[in-house]
Amino acid sequence: MKRLLLTLIAAMGLAGPAAAADLPARAYAKAPAAAAVGSWTGFYLFGGAGGGIWDADTNTIDPATGACVLCVNQRQGGHGWFGTVGGGYDWQLNPSWVAGVFGDAQFGELKGTIQDQDTEFVGQEKLRTSWAAGVRVGYLIAPNVLSYVNAGYSGSDWSGTSIIFNRNALSAAPFGTPSFSRNGWFIGGGVENNLNIFGISAPGWFIKTEYRTAFYDRISLPDSVPGGGFVTTPAVGGIFSTQSSITFKPQVQTISTSIVYRFNWAGTAGAKY
Repeated sequence: MKRLLLTLIAAMGLAGPAAAADLPARAYAKAPAAAAVGSWTGFYLFGGAGGGIWDADTNTIDPATGACVLCVNQRQGGHGWFGTVGGGYDWQLNPSWVAGVFGDAQFGELKGTIQDQDTEFVGQEKLRTSWAAGVRVGYLIAPNVLSYVNAGYSGSDWSGTSIIFNRNALSAAPFGTPSFSRNGWFIGGGVENNLNIFGISAPGWFIKTEYRTAFYDRISLPDSVPGGGFVTTPAVGGIFSTQSSITFKPQVQTISTSIVYRFNWAGTAGAKY
């Protein structure tokens, strides 16, 4: 009996390895490869369009003394549409942070009014072009999505005006304000993301939406007839001095959407990011 038991145990021990040897080999499953992500370091160009508004604190002063003629600050403004083009260079500092430099230009017409409060003469003022150069710092909320803030230096070009009496458009006055340029600074922010997130196969193409506010220096605009003098307005039976100036301190707010092409993105592996 004891011999029979030992014989059965030995047989079971030999059968186990033999059965295991007959099983098919386990298939090797390779871990899925990480999706390739381009580096944010490199040059880019962009172009787009947007809308904006401007407003300006104004007053009327005596150009000879600089004293206000009617000491009431008035805010005037306008709005319109524009196109924009620009470019820059970014550095990806680490897996989460990006910094860069850029420049751009805006062109269009943001139209509004400018008024001499002393004489009640008014004209149409236009912001025609502006430009900016600055820096931006961003955080990657996803490998292909950058949220950023920017700031820098800005310039702007404004139209001249032909001024008329604001109660009677037919009584045109023979004077106006000259065209001028103003410089200042801006601050803003936006989001830029790769178009691949919309199911489009476009490795180097991005879209960005940006808000910006620019603050420009004050200027004193003479609205006088060359050599001075007076203007008669029969519509209201008055004679008004042309010896005055309008102070103008503009602030411009814009929002734009642009298509961006990043030159080094396509075909660049970024597994370390």
